[in-house]
Amino acid sequence: MTTKTGDQTVSLRDPYPFFAQKRRESSGVFHGTVMDYSKTPDSLVPKREYTAVSFNAVNTVYRDGRVFSSAPYDNTIGLFMGPTILAMGGKKHREHRNLVSAAFRSKALAQWEPTIVRPICNALIDEFIGTGQADLVRNFTFEFPTRVIARLLGLPDEDLPVFRKRAVELISYTVNYERAFEASAALKDYFCEQIDKRRANPTEDIIGDLVTAEIDGEKLSDEAIYSFLRLLLPAGLETTYRSSGNLLYLLLTHPDQFAAVQENAELLPQAIEEGLRFETPLTTVQRFTTEDVELEGVTIPARSVVGVCMGSANRDERRWERPEEFDIFRKPTPHITFAAGEHTCLGLHLARLETRVAVGCLLDRLANVTLVTDDDPHIFGQPFRSPTGLPVTFDAK
Repeated sequence: MTTKTGDQTVSLRDPYPFFAQKRRESSGVFHGTVMDYSKTPDSLVPKREYTAVSFNAVNTVYRDGRVFSSAPYDNTIGLFMGPTILAMGGKKHREHRNLVSAAFRSKALAQWEPTIVRPICNALIDEFIGTGQADLVRNFTFEFPTRVIARLLGLPDEDLPVFRKRAVELISYTVNYERAFEASAALKDYFCEQIDKRRANPTEDIIGDLVTAEIDGEKLSDEAIYSFLRLLLPAGLETTYRSSGNLLYLLLTHPDQFAAVQENAELLPQAIEEGLRFETPLTTVQRFTTEDVELEGVTIPARSVVGVCMGSANRDERRWERPEEFDIFRKPTPHITFAAGEHTCLGLHLARLETRVAVGCLLDRLANVTLVTDDDPHIFGQPFRSPTGLPVTFDAK
C-alpha cells in the first residue's frame, strides 16, 4: 500500500527508500512533504511545506524553537487537545514542563517498575501463557501501556475500555475530526470529574500531583490539567505500544540477535536503542518558521511548515555505517527518536523502562518464541509505524 505526497509515492510498508532518495537528492532539506494528507481536511493541510531529512537538519530544527516554532499545533492537534506544552515555547513552556516533569521524576520511575509496570506485564502474560500461542500486539504490546498509564493516573480498571476507545478516536483526528472532537469533549468531562475528586480527597498519582502543582504560587487551571492529560494519551500509549512492538518484530525476524538477547539480558538496553533508531514509532512531526531562515543551504520563507523527519534522520548514512541494517551490536550513537532541545520527549525514561520490562518479562517466561508468518506480519504506517500483528508460538518456561 502506498500514499501520495505531492507528486511522489511513499510506501506505507517501507517509506525508508523514499527517505533515502530525498537525502541523496538534497542537502538534507527539500521543498515538499513526506506526510499523507489524503484524509485530512483541506483547512489542516499546509499551503507551503519543506521537510528536513538529514540528522543535522532535524537536530537544528529541534534546537531552535524560536525560529522553528511548535505554536501552530494550537491550530491543528491543539483544536482537539487544548493548550498544551506541545505548542508552548520559551518561559511558559519551561514553567509548565518543570511542573509536569516532576510526575516523571527518577524516584517515581524506580517505584513504578516493581509496583506497577512489572505486575501489569506479568498479569497480561498470565492471560495467554497456557495457550502456547498469542498475538503479541493484540494480547500484549497494545494492552500494557494503556494499563500502565491508567494506573499512573489513578483511574479505575473498569474505565479502561472507554478510556482506550476515546484515546484512539482523539489521535485519529486526521481520519475523522468530528469523532475526535466528540472524544475530546468526553475526555474533558471525564478528567474534570477525576480532578474534582482529587481536590476533595488528594491522591498520590499523576492527576493528584497536577492538582497540587503551582507556578509562581498559582495552581494549574482545570484546562491546563485536562489538556495535558489528553496529550498524555498519544504520548504515553501510542508511541510506547508501537516502539515495543517494533522491537519485538525486529528481534523475531533477526533470530541470531534475538538469541543473543535471550542469552544475555544485559544486551536489552542497546537492543531497545537500535530498535528506536531503526524503526522510529513516529517518523515525522511539524514545526512552523517564524521568519525567513536558511537550513542546510535551503532558504525557507517565514510562515512555512517544516516537516521534521526523525525516521529519515535516524538512518542518515553520514552519521551511521550501514544505517539500513538492524544491528544491536553497532557502536552506540545517539538517535533523535525522542526529539531534542526544549521539546525533548517528557516520557522518554518511562518509555524505555516500559519496553525494557515488557520485553524482559517475555524473555523470562517464554521459550522457543517463533513468529508465525502465514499472514505476512510486518511493520506498517507513516508517520506512525508498528507491526500489523505479531502471531507467535512458544513454550512456557
